[in-house]
Amino acid sequence: RHIQRPRRAGNPSSCPCLSALQHIKAFYNATWSQRYGQSPSQDLLTVMYSLTVSVFALGGLVGSFPVGMLVTRYGSTLLVFLASALMGFSRYLASPEMVIVGRFVTGLHSGICLSVVPMYLGEIAPKNLRGFLGLVPSIFICLGVFSAQVLGLPELLGEDGYWPLFLSLVVIPASLQLLLLHWFPESPRYLLIEKNNVRGATDALRWFLGKDDVRDVLEEMREEQRSLSSLETISVWQLLRDGSVRWQTLSVVVINMGMQLSGIDAIWFYTNTIFQHAGIPGPEIPYTTVGTGAIEVLAGLLGVSCFTIEKLGRRPLIIIGFSFMGFCCAGITLALVLQATVPWMRYLSVACVIGIIAGFCMGPAGVPFLMTAELFKQSHRPAAYIVGGSLNWLSNFTVGFVFPFLQMSAGAFCYLVFCGVCVLVALYVYLVIPETKNKTFVEISQIFATRRPFLAAPAGAVKMAGREILSSPHQEPSGFAP
Repeated sequence: RHIQRPRRAGNPSSCPCLSALQHIKAFYNATWSQRYGQSPSQDLLTVMYSLTVSVFALGGLVGSFPVGMLVTRYGSTLLVFLASALMGFSRYLASPEMVIVGRFVTGLHSGICLSVVPMYLGEIAPKNLRGFLGLVPSIFICLGVFSAQVLGLPELLGEDGYWPLFLSLVVIPASLQLLLLHWFPESPRYLLIEKNNVRGATDALRWFLGKDDVRDVLEEMREEQRSLSSLETISVWQLLRDGSVRWQTLSVVVINMGMQLSGIDAIWFYTNTIFQHAGIPGPEIPYTTVGTGAIEVLAGLLGVSCFTIEKLGRRPLIIIGFSFMGFCCAGITLALVLQATVPWMRYLSVACVIGIIAGFCMGPAGVPFLMTAELFKQSHRPAAYIVGGSLNWLSNFTVGFVFPFLQMSAGAFCYLVFCGVCVLVALYVYLVIPETKNKTFVEISQIFATRRPFLAAPAGAVKMAGREILSSPHQEPSGFAP
């Protein structure tokens, strides 16, 4: 976010408009100089700020592990109050470490929520609304990003003295969450399948659906319970070794890593820097950034995701979204390479940034969380969320930490990396993942069960190879094709 600051006389490089990035860097620089008697190098400042940005994702990674589930039981929302205090008093106590630790704790809470909330919504949603409710978390993430962009304007909390208060505002939604969660019942599917609590599941279904007759939904859940009667909830290690769900596991890995390696995190974390390199005048950058946030919200609310996912399905949205993002990443590269000779190319780069955000909201923003719930039965779902969530956050951390250095070394061509990732993920979804719209969890598992096991030889190939070995005892057996 950019904020107004008076121009310093005698310094032609000073700009009347500085971003929060520069303010926090200035705080780090001043604190370092006060402690050690000399200013840190520019590379060290870049590392410190990159860590500040990306440590949020590192906290999310920890929150997505089982330790995060343990913290959930004992009050994960209270972590945000700690994070708010750390970041709010960091400047007063001259401690950059408090900012970094506060960001980590906030990420820890976010990692827990992004593992639990989509799974909870997927379990409570009726089949015809599962796609819509599955995208609700991504819509509120978009609203949160847009709210932060608006609050970061110079006229609001964008001034230099307000950034600690700005960072500590996370306590407000956490307080609302703490007040409202008490009124929500447990997941009916969890109560019936995991706890065998028929009455509790029936009461919860009546509360969620708003009707007394829930026998049809209860019977669907009983069918899944019968299919899992001989199974227990499996661990992550058991999930990775289970050949019967190998394709589902690989699909969760691909779509969750692709979601973060698509380049959207580079856009979110470093929008101002991208616009600055594109030649947008400094005073206009904060308002351009708010414009991109507004388009992101509109694309999520009124675009193709929430109101069309139950009509078009999951596969078209995620394929089109990743493909469009890849096209726009290539467009940014072209615009940045040619903007020195073609002045209007700077507007193309802005359009491509908007296109990446719109493409992300088409499907990659929420469909991976939804598909993680839909591709697995109840016994495998918690482990699948741990795998998908941990890889999601790890990829988020990688992009947040590495992108500034990638941008310095590769220049405009760094976006081609994201372009390649988007194209490969879209191709994988097109070739491997089936449509899950209006299908029960059991039906989806049966579709994957008909596929040839991943990294396993077909039975016919095994028999043929066996006959060849018997007929040629001195011949070395060759490897089987997957």
